Amino acid sequence: MITSIHLIVLGLGLLGAACASAADSRPNVIIVLVDDMGWKDLSCQGSDFFETPHIDRLAASGMRFTSGYAACTVCSPTRGALLTGMYPARLHLTDWIAGHERPHAKLRIPAWTKHLALEAVTVAERLKAAGYATAAIGKWHLGGAEFTPQRQGFDVGRGGTDKGQPPSYFSPYGIDTLPDGPPGEYLTDREAAEAVSFIEANRDRPFLLYLPHHGVHAPIQAKPGVAARYAAKRPGIPPKLAAYAAMVESVDEAVGSILAVLDRLGLRERTAIFFTSDNGGQASITDMRPLRAGKGSAYEGGIRVPFIVSWPGVTKPGTTSDVPVITPDIPATILDLTAAGSDPAQPLDGTSLAGVLRGGGLDRDAISWHYPHYHPGGATPYSAIRSGPWRLVHFYEDDRDELYDLEADPGETTDLAGSQPDTTADLRRTLAAWLTAVGGQVPTPNPEFDPARDRP
Repeated sequence: MITSIHLIVLGLGLLGAACASAADSRPNVIIVLVDDMGWKDLSCQGSDFFETPHIDRLAASGMRFTSGYAACTVCSPTRGALLTGMYPARLHLTDWIAGHERPHAKLRIPAWTKHLALEAVTVAERLKAAGYATAAIGKWHLGGAEFTPQRQGFDVGRGGTDKGQPPSYFSPYGIDTLPDGPPGEYLTDREAAEAVSFIEANRDRPFLLYLPHHGVHAPIQAKPGVAARYAAKRPGIPPKLAAYAAMVESVDEAVGSILAVLDRLGLRERTAIFFTSDNGGQASITDMRPLRAGKGSAYEGGIRVPFIVSWPGVTKPGTTSDVPVITPDIPATILDLTAAGSDPAQPLDGTSLAGVLRGGGLDRDAISWHYPHYHPGGATPYSAIRSGPWRLVHFYEDDRDELYDLEADPGETTDLAGSQPDTTADLRRTLAAWLTAVGGQVPTPNPEFDPARDRP
């Protein structure tokens, strides 16, 4: 005899099963962030030297953006933008931590924030509140002991410190938050193994895996056998380039390890993967041409990066898009398509790419950058904006604008500010309004300016 109690228990059981099913159907999310990877450092991006079959396969399974941008020309600001969806200018986190000092330069840099503020709500915090397991494995570089991944929504934090690079890519690593492996173990391999272990441990619940590799940042240290193979592939190349290519291959193998475990566990079809870099490549090591300059510069080589999204059921395999996209769009997209939603009290500068990923367009007029600092890579304090094919760069030292048509001139070789005064003025006004809206800090005249003592 079925009593009312039995019916209630049965109903609760069915409700619980439905909730479990709903939870099981939520997408897993993986963000792979490479450090200092140049725009062309993948074979799917046009390289005939680097070998990246696993990342190529990832791109073939989703959408590759040909105008993908980092939020900054250096690393820490991009990392803050990736976790919060806010522009570095709004966060006041506008340089790599702890930055580059030029006390006798023409301008004094603003009093910027040298950590990711705990008050900033991260995508990890939003997903954790929605029941996701969360992990950050690899480089952190967003503050010291008070600003760890575990205080920004991550259940697991491995390998992250306040440092911008590892003491060594070979164990013993000298990283406080990552126990050493067997002597000679390679750091990128270890980060991949930690990521695989996290996926295996959380196969039965939705998870967010943030994998910011230390590679391919300096020190340029690679597996000797792999570097030797690249040296033999193109005789006469600098040893540093051969080693760098081997480091790129190690990152590719790490992506292969992740794809393999997802396939083995039957999770690939409900796992979204984002792949990008924190800034452009080092111009002294890798080749960004036809883009101008590299990391630490005001130009395209410093900010244009690989940008791949593979989201089964959302992205059509093997597609490309020339829509300009930028780092804060990644958390905006994740919060949208997981239905976790952004914090209503926090601005979201990124735009969800859901429509673009499904083959549509993007309702946005411009994307912007703000770097009120000096950098050895060539940058003096500047702000920039891209709208359609146009990119305007405003330099603060001499209150000067440069304007480029990226469709006709991707290498930014011809400044059109003088011949296109109306476009220049319009973009400058839009850029100024954006800076006001996000509360961007601007440099000021330096009373200690001394050209004889300034050391660029």
